[in-house]
Amino acid sequence: MTYAGKKVKELRKLRGLTQRELAEHSGVSLSLIRKLEQGEREGARMETLHKIARPLRVNTMELVAEPSEAGPVAGAHELWAPVREELLRPPAPEGSDRPTPSGVAAVFEHAAGLYRDHHFAELAATLPGLLRDADALDENGRGVRVKVLQLAAGALTHTRQFDIAELVVRRSLADARDRLEGSASVNTLAWLLIRQGRLDEALTLSTQWADELEPRMSRATASELAAWGLMLLRASGAAVRNNQPGAASDMKKLARSAAVAIGQEIQVGHETVRTFGPTTVRYLTIEDAMVIDKPDNALRLARQVPRFAVRPTISVRNRHGLDVANAHARLGQYAEAFGKLHEIQAASPEWFPNQTPAQDALRLIVDGRRSLTPEMRSMAEVLHMQL
Repeated sequence: MTYAGKKVKELRKLRGLTQRELAEHSGVSLSLIRKLEQGEREGARMETLHKIARPLRVNTMELVAEPSEAGPVAGAHELWAPVREELLRPPAPEGSDRPTPSGVAAVFEHAAGLYRDHHFAELAATLPGLLRDADALDENGRGVRVKVLQLAAGALTHTRQFDIAELVVRRSLADARDRLEGSASVNTLAWLLIRQGRLDEALTLSTQWADELEPRMSRATASELAAWGLMLLRASGAAVRNNQPGAASDMKKLARSAAVAIGQEIQVGHETVRTFGPTTVRYLTIEDAMVIDKPDNALRLARQVPRFAVRPTISVRNRHGLDVANAHARLGQYAEAFGKLHEIQAASPEWFPNQTPAQDALRLIVDGRRSLTPEMRSMAEVLHMQL
């Protein structure tokens, strides 16, 4: 029996529930609960464990022993091997021909554009040289070096290379010059921890930093409000996944107050790609509705997002699109769900294969339809799914 299966069985009996009652209260199939408790399944997805944890009245992490998300997709490790090698090599000896902060900054802006547009293959080819030059900068180039490391950490997290991503993001945090610069690294680290299912760590880290970043509202700058709001959203995301809805709601309200104080979606200097404002808060509220399995609420909230609002980054918009696709799929609206998946795949073909929520939505479509179209089968291959 796996750790999760053992814990589910112990807690179910402690609560005086039968397997059938647990299935009814959680919305998880009776057969899955039986297989989990009998050791016929090695584990379950974080979303499934979250549903089971609610009627057992425990935090999701009480049922978790292993990371919730798989590692890199096929080919990713080879594509990013030069980046990994550069990050792990010893520091180069100082030479007379050192790169300049302005020169490295110019290449960084190009690389940041590749990251924002999800051109990961070209970014993987650009990063080794950029990392090498950034590492050779003196103290005057420290701020540029931090941004380069943050960019590498974000790209590696996107492509599920969590081990090296954690190493480099902690390196960027150690090199940060102030709290705002450090908050960008912490935000990436908390996101990485959530993707691995390390919810307690993510919640503790982001809550502590949110407390430290809390500004005096009457005289706070937009950068201070954005840093605080983004950290609150990260903490809220960890809390709602860890079956702590009260804490998640409290932090979401504070993040909303920061967004209202700013009044619009903005990108601030200490963040390379993230934006913060009312639209980001709306998108993350919709994501939370999906975490707690309320797809009808998620679609209702999605319809209320202003069409012509200043938009967050493409990653945030795509993640929102995946929430919408999953909401349609859970409600049996398979044509709408697949249409949204196809739209996201066309917009970000290099980003799409790394997205577990895309697999979740397509799996619901596959299980719910009598037959599959050639386009659905092709998407399943892209997502490395076995039908």
